[in-house]
Amino acid sequence: MNFTNLFSNINPREVIKNLPDAVLVVDFDGQVIWVNNKAAVIFESNTKDLKGLNFDELVANGLEMAEKSYSKRSSVVTGAFTVEGKEFFIEMNSKKYVDQYFITIRDVTAMTNVLAIAEKTGRLNKEKNLMLVKLSNEIKSPIQSIIGFSQALLDGLGGEISDKQNKYVRIINKNSTELLYFMEKFLEFAKAESSLFSCDVQPFDIINAIQSVVRNNESVLSSKNLIVSYDFDELLKKTIYNDENDVKIILQNVLETSIKLTDAGSITIKVDYPEADVIEKSGVKHTKNDTSDSYIRITISDTGIGLSEIEMEGLFEPYTQLDKIHKKTIVRSLTLGTAYTMVKRMGGAMWVNSEVMKGSSFYIVLPIEKPAS
Repeated sequence: MNFTNLFSNINPREVIKNLPDAVLVVDFDGQVIWVNNKAAVIFESNTKDLKGLNFDELVANGLEMAEKSYSKRSSVVTGAFTVEGKEFFIEMNSKKYVDQYFITIRDVTAMTNVLAIAEKTGRLNKEKNLMLVKLSNEIKSPIQSIIGFSQALLDGLGGEISDKQNKYVRIINKNSTELLYFMEKFLEFAKAESSLFSCDVQPFDIINAIQSVVRNNESVLSSKNLIVSYDFDELLKKTIYNDENDVKIILQNVLETSIKLTDAGSITIKVDYPEADVIEKSGVKHTKNDTSDSYIRITISDTGIGLSEIEMEGLFEPYTQLDKIHKKTIVRSLTLGTAYTMVKRMGGAMWVNSEVMKGSSFYIVLPIEKPAS
């Protein structure tokens, strides 16, 4: 087929006239010289009536926006009006030809409304989380009181109780303890999402921080006869710059999850420097001056039961777990969701590889360099 002959028979004016986007030709004084059929649809008029109008009557600051689009060589989003005065939103591109603007317009009202709703929802979610964090003491105090008084009854501080009463009080104590744990995880996640989250970047020893978190879990590790081994051989510097308290919370939540998935065997914690391609693919916030030594990778691997494909879905997203049957799935996603959110807000990345009956490996990449003054 001779494409030269094919295109020679095409009338460019007819093509432009029937484009799916609105096309307008506007002179430098702002007068609309020509429009296509789509422009008539978007502005709810006809091509004849649109010709001769001032472009500023159709688009807010129309000439200014046209010049802005042309000078920046990019599209602009602005408000527009039908001939009857109904407002809507458009994406506009502008080019200059001799003494005229050649302008294409696309109606993006629906997209703009979606973005506005998303922004409002995000803002309300942050405000909700902020309220929950500020009310955390009021939420936890009654539960702590129930735990304290029920334990006092079990210890005989309120006098002797019958075996039947003892049984009921133990159920109260157990359930309230589980409720407190759930609420602490929920509030921890809310704080990670809220505007209260901030990093106090200071130098600290990452090895000491990791070992401190492991020591805090010694009792549960001992009860399961789990062995924790370390691999720090590739780490050249133990001192890193980050928020030590936040890093410990992240490590605690990941280690806690790993322990729950492992009934026998071992857990290995490795610290090294991620390869350049890992940094690139992981989605960390980095600059062109960063090197692989600008980050550390903490890998927590276990020999546990692993996670199925279904369990991996929404693993870091507690809200997606609400339709799941098992409460432990929601708690796990709260725990890991907190760690994931904190890592992301610190400029790092986190992911997991897991295989059923073969164990899981949790990867945490964190920035470690001193911030520029």
